[in-house]
This record gives sequence, structure tokens and C-alpha cells, in this order.
Amino acid sequence: MDVLGIDIGGSGVKGAIVDVKRGDMLTERYRLPTPQPATPAAVAETVRKVARHHKWDGPIGCTLPARIQRGVAKTAANIDETWINTPVRSLLQEATKCPVAVLNDADAAGVASMEFGAGRGRKDLVIMLTVGTGIGSAMFNRGRLIPGSELGHLTLHGESAERYAADSARKRDGLSWADWAGRFQEYLDHVEFLFAPDLIIVGGGVSRPSKVKSYWHLLSAQSELVPAELENEAGIIGAAVVARKKARKRK
Repeated sequence: MDVLGIDIGGSGVKGAIVDVKRGDMLTERYRLPTPQPATPAAVAETVRKVARHHKWDGPIGCTLPARIQRGVAKTAANIDETWINTPVRSLLQEATKCPVAVLNDADAAGVASMEFGAGRGRKDLVIMLTVGTGIGSAMFNRGRLIPGSELGHLTLHGESAERYAADSARKRDGLSWADWAGRFQEYLDHVEFLFAPDLIIVGGGVSRPSKVKSYWHLLSAQSELVPAELENEAGIIGAAVVARKKARKRK
């Protein structure tokens, strides 16, 4: 079954049709800028345009940079604060006239990695960290998602860890890759101390091969540490996989 996956980010709303059995995108990503301000109504209209571009009328999986509980946003990161307590699933279903599954963006990337990427086949404790504007996280135990983890908001040096160790911090503070790797290493040490995972997957923008070669040799971990394999496609693919699973349950 093919499903439309849509990834809502702080700067862009991207969508593609996904073969959820193989984890392949069947179309090119179609991207529209995230409206500013990124209010629920404005973003919902953008999602509708992405679905219309693909001439889509089937299930849609959609990510949001927020904690999602029962289809409702409970936090808002890099989008407008008015998303908090918004019934996201209902809003997007009304906008697209399609059945919609909605989940946190890092959870979606983690699902894709566990199904088709670096976490494939793992049944131990796996943590995926998506590193870009912020730091998102997804946790899996015995292959099952533990939804809603927010490890980017662990406290480090008296502030949210993502303020100190995300890729945006590297850019904001004019850090070299080596200096940023030192910060990120502190964060990794903190995560390992608290959770003792067996595998850590590093995804997001810093997982691009052109960036990995600039800092990966400077990192170390007691757990297995690997870069993500799916890069920027992970959110779209993971959202589509979750939408397919939810569609099966409804039948």
C-alpha cells in the first residue's frame, strides 16, 4: 500500500508518496515554505496544498515538531505556540478530507530507522536523536516506540540541552565542527548516563555524509553509536508507515 507522508518542519512542509512495504519514496519530495507565523490554520492550508499537489485522497501520515497525545499537540517547538492543545488530527483531516495519522517528527524518523534504516532488526534499547534546529528524540524497547520522549530538553549547563548542543547552536555561536562535537559529546554522555541505551542513532541534518565526516571521529560512546541512513527522508517515510498501521487497525 502507498501512503502520503508529510513532514512539517520549522522552515518547510515536505511531502512524498511512500511505498510503505519497502520504505521507498515513489515521488520527489514536494516542499512548500512553512508559513510565518506557523499557526494551525496556516499550516493546515499548506498541508492541504501538498496533498493536492500529489492528487491524493488516501491515508496521510503527518509529523509535527510537538508532543502528540491522542491526536492533540501538547507542546510546540519551532512552530506557533497556538498549536498547544490543538486537535491536530481533526484539523488536518478537515483540511485534506483524508484520514490522517499524526505523530512527533522525531518519533516518525525513529520509526523509519527501525523499519528500514540503522535500527532495523534491533530488539534492545535504541535511542534516536535528530539533530538540527533543535534536538528531537525517539526511544524504542524491543522494537516498540516509547512515544513522547523529549530528550532534547534535558537540562545541560542550566538550560535546555538543544540550546547548547543542537546544530543551530553551532551556527549561532560560530563554532567549528570540533568545538561543536565537544558540546554534543557532553550531551551524549548525559543521555547515556540516564538511559544506558544499547544503540544511539544520530539523525537530522547532521547525519548527512558531508557533515558526518567533519565530526564523527571526535565522538565516542559506551553504546553502539551510528549515523542515520535515511537522512531527510526519515520523517516522511516514518509518518507514512504509522499511517498505514493505523489504517489497518481501522479495518
